[in-house]
Amino acid sequence: MKKGMDCKIKIRSKLIPPLLMNSFSVFLFVLLFSVLLFYSDTSFAIDAKRKILPNGLTLLYAERHNLPIVRVRLLIKASPFDEPPEKAGLANLVAELLTEGTKKRSSEQISEEIEFIGGSIGASTDRDYTMVSLSVLKKDIEKGFDLFSDIILNPTFPQKEIKRVKALIKGALRQSEDDPAFVAEKAFREALYGKAHAYGRVVAGTPESLDSITRKDIVRFYNTYYRPNNAILVVAGDITEEEIERLVNVYLLRWKRASLPPKSFPSAKGLDSTKVIKIDRDITQANIILGHLGVSRSNPDYYALTVMNYILGGGGFASRLMTRIRDQMGLAYDVHSYFSSDLEQGLFQVEVQTKNRSARKVIDVILEEMKRIQSEPVSEGELKDAKSYLTGSFPRRIDTLGKIADFLALTEFYGLGMDYDRRYPEYINSVTRDDILRVARKYLHPERYLLVIVGNIEKTGL
Repeated sequence: MKKGMDCKIKIRSKLIPPLLMNSFSVFLFVLLFSVLLFYSDTSFAIDAKRKILPNGLTLLYAERHNLPIVRVRLLIKASPFDEPPEKAGLANLVAELLTEGTKKRSSEQISEEIEFIGGSIGASTDRDYTMVSLSVLKKDIEKGFDLFSDIILNPTFPQKEIKRVKALIKGALRQSEDDPAFVAEKAFREALYGKAHAYGRVVAGTPESLDSITRKDIVRFYNTYYRPNNAILVVAGDITEEEIERLVNVYLLRWKRASLPPKSFPSAKGLDSTKVIKIDRDITQANIILGHLGVSRSNPDYYALTVMNYILGGGGFASRLMTRIRDQMGLAYDVHSYFSSDLEQGLFQVEVQTKNRSARKVIDVILEEMKRIQSEPVSEGELKDAKSYLTGSFPRRIDTLGKIADFLALTEFYGLGMDYDRRYPEYINSVTRDDILRVARKYLHPERYLLVIVGNIEKTGL
């Protein structure tokens, strides 16, 4: 709910027995009052603080006392960039194994203890980082931090758990191969970046690369990259600065810093000319991805690209691609485009599913719209609508404690600044029609793109 938004609830007395009307109205009033109280207590500007601890750990925290909940995020700068290509999936495997046994607890004990207090704990790896998460009620924060610190500082990586988790990941990978969208995305990234680049591989690896990973590899990776001077800790919720400092001092200050190896970021493979990859599958809908390399998150044109992409294909029903392909032509249920937000050079892509026989026409329209936004200024109305949506929807990105914790971790990771939540609207509102024309011409390449299509190739006519 946005600030200032009217909230009107109409009750039709015919549908509610008169004797229940009073109590029902009271119930609705109390419910509405509680919702309004929640939002009035939750300012959309994040009042967060930042510290660097003696062991090198970066700490960010935001007090929110409207609900008795605490969310914790630990972003570790350990990713597929830190694994050898032949051992793809190593970073992800280490994260998956954190909760599978420590020096003090077995996998079953960790699961039982967090479930007993109604909390959640876990870890996952993205293309740029690993995130460890904790969610607990305020009254259980001591127990939560004990578990949280235990899986970070004391994982033992039991051989039987390594074998079990590997089997689960390999099973999921085999299942994913039956999903045309996964197959298309995998082929697209591999062709655009190459297997030597972390962005060109599946984060979870392959069955073959997982088989090559030993426990020694896992322990070495953990000991090298899971260090406080390679991490960002975020705490958000019903907790005071004094309580946070005490918990960190008790549970995380014994975490030892260490020298970190230099990062290696190989160049993306890229494209010299248009390339088409056709993967034949006996399915009724063709899965299409069309795109090319994009920009890194630090690119100063990121905000102009965000507005441009909203108009082109990122704005849902308001976008040009959706208007033409879905509304006017009826050729797809959904079509969307985006620029990825990555530490290194990301990608631009348009994704759509359509009937096989419509594939060629849909591809032609995508290229036409890419060229059109390069050749003529967008309208004042399109620009105004894009800015209104992007700035107006921004508070939804930080309207829960979990989102606030994630937001703070990523703004620190990408170096966006502690006041990014307040400056974002300025960045978007400063974009002009000339900016959109400029970035469209610079960063869109309808003359040199990668096209991946998974479908009944004969019926597509490609």
